[in-house]
This record gives sequence, C-alpha cells and structure tokens, in this order.
Amino acid sequence: MAGHQICVQIWLAVSLLTDALALSGQALLATNYSQANYQQARKVIYSVLKIGLATGFPLAVFLFIGFEALSGLFTTDAEVLQIAWSGTLFVAGSQPVNAIAFVLDGLYYGVSDYEYAAVSMVVVGLISSAFLLVAAPLFSVAGVWTGLFLFMTLRVVAGFWRLGTKSGPWKVIYCDMEKGKG
Repeated sequence: MAGHQICVQIWLAVSLLTDALALSGQALLATNYSQANYQQARKVIYSVLKIGLATGFPLAVFLFIGFEALSGLFTTDAEVLQIAWSGTLFVAGSQPVNAIAFVLDGLYYGVSDYEYAAVSMVVVGLISSAFLLVAAPLFSVAGVWTGLFLFMTLRVVAGFWRLGTKSGPWKVIYCDMEKGKG
C-alpha cells in the first residue's frame, strides 16, 4: 500500500501543476465571454488546450525518467520502491490526459457550464466506478490505476464532446463563427 500511496502523491502533485493552467484559462475565458468577445474566447480555448497538451507530454517524460528519484524522497525501503516503480507507467502516462481534463474543467467554469460539468462528472464517475468494481479485484492496484486513467480519459471525451456540440453556453462563442464572422 505504501508504494501505491507514493504513486498517488506524485500523481496528485504533478496534476496540480496542470490544474493551475486550468485556472488561468478559466479567468481568461470568463473575461472574454462576459465581454461578448467571442473570437478572442475561441482563441483562449484553443491556446489553453494546446498549452495543456504541450505541458502534459513533457511532464510524462519527466515523471518516467525521474520517478525513481522522486519516489526515493518518500522512502528508502526497497520493497516499497519496487511497488512504487510498478505504477510509473500509469502515473507518467496519464499526464497528457490529466492536463487536458483539467484544462477542460477550467473552460467549463469559465463559461459557467456548471450543469454540464456536474452531469458529465456523475456519468463518467458511474462508468469508472463500475469498471473499478470489476477490475480492482481482478488486477489489484493495476486495476485501480486503469480505472483512474479511464476516469480521466472519459472526462476528456465528455469535454471535447461538449465543445464539439457547441451547445449550452458554448453556442454563443461559436455562433458568429458559423455565420462567417470569425
């Protein structure tokens, strides 16, 4: 359990770095959205998503290369470190997905799309929980990490789906674009 907890702590710490990007995107989008500057709002959306992806991949590489040193900050116990190392691919590999999921959260909140954020989180949570109920007993900690990765991936899918439908508060951001203005 200690090795798994090291993975969780590193995963959370690095995830909070990309969550800071979501806060920036939220503020920038909210400003442009509230001022009806929809062309600039679209630029913010695309820029923050690109930066999120560009941040997620280097973080994944950094974690994969430096995970042993990072986990060594938590313990010197060889068995615990061995278990922690087994979670490296999940912790490192999930960073690009995490970055986009957190950025999408910031975008939801930037346009006050709280209802969709809540409903999609419940649906994604139910699907991921059902997966965990099956995977955790079969695959132990690997099943838990796979469930967490599924949860984050489904959040990204739900986020891009919402942006793609251009419905709810997103409708006004894209309406002038559809009329040929931008």
